[in-house]
Amino acid sequence: MAEVQAPEPAAGKAGWGRTGRRFFWPVGLSARLLVLTTLFVALAGVFVLPPTLAAFERNWLLDRVRAAELASLATEVAPDRVVSEKLSAQLLAGAGVETVAIQSRGLRRLVLQGPRRDEAPYFVDLREQAVSSWLLAPFQTLSAGDDRAVRVIAEPRFREEAEFIEIVAPHAPLKGELRAYLWQLVFTTLFVAGLAGALVFLSLNFFLVRPMQRITRAMERFRADPDDPAAHLDPSGRRDEIGRAEIELDRMQADLRTALASRARLAALGEAVAKINHDLRNMLTSAQMASERLAAVPDPRVAQALPRLERALDRAVRLASDVLAYGKTQEAPPSPVPVDLPRALADAAEESRLTDRPEGVLFVCDVSSGVLVEADPDQLHRILVNLMRNAREAIEAVVPPRSGVVRAGWRREGEADVIVLADNGPGLSERARERLFQPFAGSGRPDGAGLGLAIARELVQGHGGELVMAATGPAGSVFEIHLPAAGARSARRNRPEA
Repeated sequence: MAEVQAPEPAAGKAGWGRTGRRFFWPVGLSARLLVLTTLFVALAGVFVLPPTLAAFERNWLLDRVRAAELASLATEVAPDRVVSEKLSAQLLAGAGVETVAIQSRGLRRLVLQGPRRDEAPYFVDLREQAVSSWLLAPFQTLSAGDDRAVRVIAEPRFREEAEFIEIVAPHAPLKGELRAYLWQLVFTTLFVAGLAGALVFLSLNFFLVRPMQRITRAMERFRADPDDPAAHLDPSGRRDEIGRAEIELDRMQADLRTALASRARLAALGEAVAKINHDLRNMLTSAQMASERLAAVPDPRVAQALPRLERALDRAVRLASDVLAYGKTQEAPPSPVPVDLPRALADAAEESRLTDRPEGVLFVCDVSSGVLVEADPDQLHRILVNLMRNAREAIEAVVPPRSGVVRAGWRREGEADVIVLADNGPGLSERARERLFQPFAGSGRPDGAGLGLAIARELVQGHGGELVMAATGPAGSVFEIHLPAAGARSARRNRPEA
């Protein structure tokens, strides 16, 4: 059987070397932080290395120059300024140089002289040294052979009449001390880099990495199980970016849990409505047949109540046909016509079980007769009923009971008709205000579904208007229905497209 050779990794693939092995790069954020911090501190030490070595070499040469200058002063007290070869060798050995010369008044004089070298020494002028040559000098010293010498010229310190002092020093001691100093710097830099990396790692790990790991674990647990209590992240109260991320994650989790709960309730409602829809339509058909029989009864009270009963049954049949679930039905586009607003308010108040008597929740209409608004009559009725029923139920839920009033008003604002519904109920809680128009989340009552306001707002927006909560508090709540006026609607319809 022929062997199948495994394909080699692509040459240009990131992280792969020529041998096919992957370059080491830690996966965790903490390990990467430690490695990068150490590398950056070590890199800073590399940049500091050349000037540090150059300064060490310059100081070493200056020390030899000063020692040679002091040794040359011994010739000033010698007879005829000449010392013996033995004394000269001792002075040169004590100064660590091989030759000392001084130039004064334009004349160069050899003060102390040791054995001559076959190879000419390399030259260093400490009086005028360029930055580039100063930085490169230590590396030239380290690369040169041990048998060479260095010729140095510098400004004198103890001979005021001299123009400069010149020495020749062996190269090997300088190279040895420079190499030892280099290794000392390398070890010091590595130690400082490791120590700084560890301190930075521990600090950032405590203030940054660990909180990020906490946020990440909460996100992973929430993705696996949104209902897991361990997935909830309690904000730490920090005021930096980490604190804001914790707060936003907590809010996002709350919003997602609400959305998931809404979807679950929608699914449950849709399944339940699908099961009862058929039976409900049959019941409504039977009710319609009963209303037709009632039409033959010669009772004036029956004849007065029968039209309202028929309208209510017709609305119920249409809603049942569209499957009674928010989000499952597609609202038909409104067909706006002039609607008598006081009459529409009275019909909605009657269906919402508001009364004109002190018993129960009182309905007060402050709209003058003859006021017309442009709206779909059926959808406007549903909007008003949802708002009035919510107001009545909120007032009836007050403990102890209070004398409830729902007041309706109207005003014209520019090109909009504003219908105002105000009640003296307990107002909405902070939680209900935050999720006012969200289905299954904006109810202010424990047993409420939270659909009335969401449906009403959707219907108002279908008219091109907006439903807003103008005020709420212990004294009651005020809702405003903004509908485009007849003239404004015609102007928008006739306006040419851009």
